[in-house]
Amino acid sequence: MNIIVIMIPMALLLGIGFVSAFLWATSKGQFDDLETPAHRILNDDNERKQL
Repeated sequence: MNIIVIMIPMALLLGIGFVSAFLWATSKGQFDDLETPAHRILNDDNERKQL
C-alpha cells in the first residue's frame, strides 16, 4: 500500500511533463506542416540535368 503513495505522484508528474512537452511543441510550430516531410523522400535531388 505504501507504493501507491510513491506511484501516484510519479504518474501525475510524468503526465504533466508529457502535456507540457506537447503544448511546447505545438506552440513552437512542430506540427504545422505534416505533409511535406513525408513527400520529401520521393523527390530525387540527384537527377541529371537535361542538356
